[in-house]
Amino acid sequence: MVIIYLWQQTGYNSVVYFASICGIDAEMIEASKVDGANAFQRIRYILLPSLKPTVIILLLFALGGIVKGNFGLFYNIIGTNSLLYDTTDIIETFVYRATMTDFNFSTASAVGLYQSVVGFVIVMIVNYVVKKIEPDYSLF
Repeated sequence: MVIIYLWQQTGYNSVVYFASICGIDAEMIEASKVDGANAFQRIRYILLPSLKPTVIILLLFALGGIVKGNFGLFYNIIGTNSLLYDTTDIIETFVYRATMTDFNFSTASAVGLYQSVVGFVIVMIVNYVVKKIEPDYSLF
């Protein structure tokens, strides 16, 4: 399941990081070549520091969704096999079952609200920490 999820996210992350790399000033890279920097030095001193804002923003987005599972992945692979609920149940599949099979709308709504609030609090805390460390890289 982890490998499938990572493979699913690879395309989007590749595009985002590639766009960020394309935004790096080519003159800096050329100047480092003229100064005699090898490929590893260019990666360490130019590429990675230039990618730092992108990594931090993507980290904030990922931490906001840390309590959110991938419903499509879990439901399409596991389905309604109740033998696997103990090991593969996530919040979204619980809410789906509570809504569609038990017709327990109030519990499903409360769990969904709790999940959203916890994700929001995590983003706010991490954004506060980022703002204290490096104010230019925070969301707001």
